[in-house]
Amino acid sequence: MSKQSRRREALVYHAKPTPGKIKVVPTKKYASQRDLSLAYSPGVAEPCLEIEKDKNNVYKYTTKGNLVAVISNGTAVLGLGNIGPEASKPVMEGKGLLFKIFADIDVFDIEVDTENIEEFIATVKNIAPTFGGINLEDIKAPEAFEIERRLKEELDIPVMHDDQHGTAIISAAALINALELAEKKIDDVKIVISGAGAAAISCSRLYQACGAVRDNMVMLDSKGVIRQDRENLTKEKAEFATDRKIDTLEEAMQDADVFIGLSMADIVTPGMLKTMAANPIVFAMANPNPEIAYDLAIDTRDDIIMATGRSDHPNQVNNVLGFPFIFRGALDVRATKINEAMKMAAVMALAELAKEPVPEQVNIAYGETRLTFGRDYIIPKPFDPRLIAQVPPAVAKAAMESGVAQQPITDWQKYEDELLERSGSDNKIVRLLLNRAKINPKRVVYAEADHLDVLKAAQIAYDEGIAHPILLGRRDVIEKLMEEIEFDAEVPIIDPKSDEETDRKNKYAEVYWKQRKRKGVTRYSAQKIMRERNYFAAMMVNEGDADAMISGYSRSYPSVVKPMLELIGLAPGSTRVATTNVMMTQRGPMFLSDTSININPSASDLTKIAQMTAGVVKMFGMEPVMAMISYSNFGSSKNQTATKVGEAVTYLHKRHPNLLVDGELQTDFALNSEMLQDIFPFSKLAGRKVNTLIFPNLESANITYKLLKELNKADSIGPIMMGMRKPIHILQLDASVDEIVNMTAIAVIDAQQKEKKEQELNAGIGL
Repeated sequence: MSKQSRRREALVYHAKPTPGKIKVVPTKKYASQRDLSLAYSPGVAEPCLEIEKDKNNVYKYTTKGNLVAVISNGTAVLGLGNIGPEASKPVMEGKGLLFKIFADIDVFDIEVDTENIEEFIATVKNIAPTFGGINLEDIKAPEAFEIERRLKEELDIPVMHDDQHGTAIISAAALINALELAEKKIDDVKIVISGAGAAAISCSRLYQACGAVRDNMVMLDSKGVIRQDRENLTKEKAEFATDRKIDTLEEAMQDADVFIGLSMADIVTPGMLKTMAANPIVFAMANPNPEIAYDLAIDTRDDIIMATGRSDHPNQVNNVLGFPFIFRGALDVRATKINEAMKMAAVMALAELAKEPVPEQVNIAYGETRLTFGRDYIIPKPFDPRLIAQVPPAVAKAAMESGVAQQPITDWQKYEDELLERSGSDNKIVRLLLNRAKINPKRVVYAEADHLDVLKAAQIAYDEGIAHPILLGRRDVIEKLMEEIEFDAEVPIIDPKSDEETDRKNKYAEVYWKQRKRKGVTRYSAQKIMRERNYFAAMMVNEGDADAMISGYSRSYPSVVKPMLELIGLAPGSTRVATTNVMMTQRGPMFLSDTSININPSASDLTKIAQMTAGVVKMFGMEPVMAMISYSNFGSSKNQTATKVGEAVTYLHKRHPNLLVDGELQTDFALNSEMLQDIFPFSKLAGRKVNTLIFPNLESANITYKLLKELNKADSIGPIMMGMRKPIHILQLDASVDEIVNMTAIAVIDAQQKEKKEQELNAGIGL
């Protein structure tokens, strides 16, 4: 994209369809006069009086506890300099947007028209009662130091100048990991800091807190090396003045282990890099262009560990990794300040997160084949969904331990779940699946392993200990893809069409022929059909050469279901096969059945579908609360499509009285417990939160789950096959890597349960 095109796009983005990037959205009803009388006069007087009695009640009755002010005077905006308060507003709005999307924190951006320190401090103090925290932004040094120091001392809410501490926290985490990879100790390394502004000073102080030795640090400003014999140094610069007799960056770089750039573009040359020590660490963080171009640095030193402030290169030092989550943790314990212990907790949380396996959605977001801890990945990516569950708890714990928390957290698992819900990533149910699979991983055959996404899912399943993959497909294609994604594990690769599988194909064909010889199958056709991967894979499971099977990524659902029904058949006691999908909604996981198999189930079929779905819900560790859905409520329609649902419910109530199921019900009544309680208080579901919907036909179920998936961007696990004799699960066409991984876990758990039932049955026979 050209510079002109980018400029035009940026201006249109900020101007259309509504100017700016943030707005205020009501959180209470306001449709009626009654609503308005509660929101404002006269009802609003009641919370006012409660707050007058006790100021802490402001956190109970207002947004203060989740509201941060982003405040600037526009004197040091990005790489733009002193552009004034009005011109800085787009940046402050952007900061507010980041607070919201990354940590669900509401923001008012406030631009203050003064460069006078006392006036600025007075303004912030006067408006502070509105907010739960203050984020200072883009204020030039040295004024920024004094402003933050004073406000931290004089206010009883968290205050942080992100330009100072954000960069310091993120780069410190990156430095800790880079030093580990370089096999160097922080108290031994020589560090050069190019820049002496707010961020550089804060970085240097935090590095010292991590163990760096001040005598090993050299700081430079626009005039060169900051030496002790220089005159008119600010107290901040004097703090890092060196007694070494050097004047230039070139001299400082000789034998240096670490370069920290917070200055200007292109001031580091290849020659300077060559004089650095072995395994040099270079954080060139000037924006928008670094102190030395990434590609040039990499070409100059093949042993370099490089970070920049840019998103188009590895190891982006991005403040969004810090400030939303630091304030989230501080707000949630109602901290009176953000202290050094809290900042250090954020550093360590970020450093540790970079060493954990990376979710596939992060790889996809950044166009990476596979991110793993190493020279090109020393710090988490900004869109890593784990950040909100890792950093705020660490910050909150540090606030509690250091005595600045006014509302301590006692249930940390509940807090982590709440954080995940805030981010729209309630992964609790997925974690449960993966953990259960890991307890006893099974052999899972992937019938389409020569597709990249399927292979990547198999790799994740292997790396996470979820399953033991068996890869079906063309060997040369699979091996090439494995090399591309660095999947170097010793896992079985099987090509059903290859000569080396002839004996096994013939064995499977003989079994298949004996099963189907009176249904038009000849020996020859059986041998021919075993060259097809889905038949071959199903026979592997049938014959005990695999424990479970995953297919359907590249073929239509009906074309894959057919051989499964032929070869595998129904589980003992089952009279019907069906599917359910788990949808990750704002109200929590919702199970929807039947989404893929039964076009127009009878009342008897619906009872079986409900029973099987209840078993799946329990498999997820949840109590099934089931609504049988229709367009009518409790007999309000006599049409057969509605009465069959009522008949199914009657049967379930009679034969399975402990099952929480009712209907027929319209969807809104099923999902609105208050409305159901008011209108149909006799219902078994009254006052309960429904988590399972059984639909009267395939059409309604399939449409509903796909609407939820596309309109609400709800994640889906499924379709989960129910009623099969063996653990066979069929993906939706073109399923994502995450969906395949989740279905792998389902297949493993299904295999675990079927194995357990078989063992129990055998034990019973033995008795």
